[in-house]
Amino acid sequence: MKHDEHACVPRRYNWILVAFLAIAAFFLFTEHRAHLLEILPFLLLLACPLMHLFMHHGHDEEGRHDHHHDSSEGESK
Repeated sequence: MKHDEHACVPRRYNWILVAFLAIAAFFLFTEHRAHLLEILPFLLLLACPLMHLFMHHGHDEEGRHDHHHDSSEGESK
């Protein structure tokens, strides 16, 4: 029984931590909004190469081979 009582204690601390982080994020955003809005265009420009790097994981050699194979079957019919 004592073990179950101690299991609830960390959940209460998790809610306190979430509330503290939400309040801290609010104050950081309100105090530094001007700095964040100045950086926003550069973040959009940085997003382009990052999306290019991380979103082309499906373009492997195997995928091109299967696609080429399907198009050749369609032409032979």
